[in-house]
Amino acid sequence: MLEYKQSFEEYFEKHMDEILASLSEIIAIDSVATLESEVKPFGEGSAKALKWGEDFLKKLGMKTINVDGYAVHGDYSDGEPVLAVLSHLDTVPAGEGWSYPPFELTIKDDVLYGRGTIDDKGPSVAVLYAVKAIKDLGIPIERNFRVVFGGFEEGGCDDIAYYQKKFPFPKMVFTPDGSFPVLNCEKGLVHLTFKGDITKGEKNVPYLKAGTVINAVPGKAEFVIANVTADELGEACAEFEGFKLNTEPQGNMLAGVLIGKSAHGSRPENGLNTATALAKAFGKLGIEGFDRIAKIFVHGDFSGKQLGLGFADKVSGEMTCVLTQLNIDDGKLTAGVDIRFPIDRTSKEITDILTSALENGGFEVTSVESMEPHYVDENTPLVQTLLGVYEDVSGTKGECISEGGVTYVHNTPGAVAFGAEFPWENNNMHGADEHISLETFRTNLNMYANAIVELTKADKLEETK
Repeated sequence: MLEYKQSFEEYFEKHMDEILASLSEIIAIDSVATLESEVKPFGEGSAKALKWGEDFLKKLGMKTINVDGYAVHGDYSDGEPVLAVLSHLDTVPAGEGWSYPPFELTIKDDVLYGRGTIDDKGPSVAVLYAVKAIKDLGIPIERNFRVVFGGFEEGGCDDIAYYQKKFPFPKMVFTPDGSFPVLNCEKGLVHLTFKGDITKGEKNVPYLKAGTVINAVPGKAEFVIANVTADELGEACAEFEGFKLNTEPQGNMLAGVLIGKSAHGSRPENGLNTATALAKAFGKLGIEGFDRIAKIFVHGDFSGKQLGLGFADKVSGEMTCVLTQLNIDDGKLTAGVDIRFPIDRTSKEITDILTSALENGGFEVTSVESMEPHYVDENTPLVQTLLGVYEDVSGTKGECISEGGVTYVHNTPGAVAFGAEFPWENNNMHGADEHISLETFRTNLNMYANAIVELTKADKLEETK
């Protein structure tokens, strides 16, 4: 049993108003990172969020270092750290369709809404207050540990790659940026872009914009279509349940917006994809080019089976393949694809299959970025300790799981994700009305406080040698 479990529970309940006030502060910072800014390296929002994190670490009495604006860290005590807890303070763009202000913390019916509440500001605040609870309660920590915040996780993790060159990680690392119980397997990733020409027949689409980032299901599409009536388009879109179509005549043109539902690219089943919906609808209307796209990226198929993918294995489960960006301007088409594949496949194998399908459809691949899968043996001391903490805090059996999301620890041998959500939850990560329940947030606090105490015990250090 965990020695300080009850003390932590009582502490967090007593200080919940203070904790939520801190969460409100960091949610209020629009920390969407960008490379297109005079504020280097990742823009003003990222810099402000990292400064907030650094200031909080200092208030806790931790020894902090700002690593050239890429990341900040705080050490609990002297000596080399045996553990690093790694999270990020940048977010994806707010997007549209929110019921609440995205950069304000809204609490309704014991649910916390706001951009970053689950990814990854809420979990980061839980880590900070786990440290504060340890200090305030005077709980002895036998070995130094380090808290690390990055500012460009959503942009590709260049921040942590830079950080690690200056500060290599200890042997034990976890991130609160996945799912409970313990995420020891992360699927491989391929982000691919392609282009092509769309023939300008009588019916044509001079403008289309669906999707803003490559790692999220597009929940909105704006378009202009020529020589198609609103009734014809409405009939072509009639099968798409849950979508909302708005159109406005402009001469022989029809300007329109299709609203679906955004979702994380690794969880396309939680979204309503406007890119594949319109590709299918425009194809049905006889607009050349869209039929080819719709055959490759079949609306409602999240696995890529129709183009020769659809792989799965016992450890990592089924792969996903999602058309996440579809843009047209003056007959020129550009598009992006998000793929998460099982650990028994390679990025080259996946890329070759998709490239062949696209080229056979008359399209040209323009870029490919990839990561191989990440897997950690469940019998390591880190994993077994975290599973034990999970079981004691939750009262349920802990087991290792796999997901498609790529976290900071993807390229770090032996590192895993521990929380912050449960596999059965849909917290609208990367979508509108992102949220975390107050119950899950309390669980985060207790999980991280107990995990830090257990992992910094001397016997855990001996086991990792």
